[in-house]
Amino acid sequence: MDKESFIISQFQNSFTGDDGAVMGKWIYSKDLFCEDTHFKRGWLNPYQIAQKAMLANISDAVAMNAKPKYALLGIGIPKDFSLENITLLSKGFIETALMYNVKIIGGDTVSCEKINISITIISKKRRHTLYRLGLKKGNILAYTGVLGESGHQLDILLNGGSIAPHARFIKPVLRADFIKAAAKYLSCGLDISDGLSKDLSRLCILNNLGVKFSKKIDKNILCSGEEYEMLIAFAPKNMEKVFKAAQKTKTPLTLFGRACEGKYLSECKEHHF
Repeated sequence: MDKESFIISQFQNSFTGDDGAVMGKWIYSKDLFCEDTHFKRGWLNPYQIAQKAMLANISDAVAMNAKPKYALLGIGIPKDFSLENITLLSKGFIETALMYNVKIIGGDTVSCEKINISITIISKKRRHTLYRLGLKKGNILAYTGVLGESGHQLDILLNGGSIAPHARFIKPVLRADFIKAAAKYLSCGLDISDGLSKDLSRLCILNNLGVKFSKKIDKNILCSGEEYEMLIAFAPKNMEKVFKAAQKTKTPLTLFGRACEGKYLSECKEHHF
């Protein structure tokens, strides 16, 4: 068991284990976004830091087909962070939240050596909630969008290069419209935050199943983290309806395998510890 899984196991209950905790009509989710863990300050300006932090958190609501409504911010910033940078950071949070009709309702700030951001998203539960549990033997496995870009762009940054302001690593593309349209035809799903291979292993372990791949997937694609595309599964009988939802929302969809008996474990490097 990796350290992240071990930590989660210490707090195991009926609410943990999914992209968010379902509490009646509401879903609560939280992610951290930390300097020198998720980004280096020279890579992103303050606006982009806030933008990506907010998108990464809203992605959890999207992954469960929930409607994000409110956000609570926890922000740690260095003492030498200028008022101009604080204004840019605030603008990034506010404008990105408004894109999804999310209202920032409070939080806390503290002085830190590095920029550390914690966001709680409070979402309204929709009729067809999408859980990680529900994968069935024979289900078709697919992912949205094009994977591998975020990992490639990270390599460029680590080697001293630069990437475009709207690059995937800086500004993830969320698939809210597609998930809303397709949710009732899906068996389960989650957003790809730690790489297709790692998140696929989570899905398989939770549902006690393995994967029979229908196509070879390059390791750079399997291990590319922070994509925030969707990993989904659905019954073969629903394929036409899922593809219609993808076509309607202009969402690229790649089928790569089926759920089968057995196990699937990720061989990619851990992103957390």
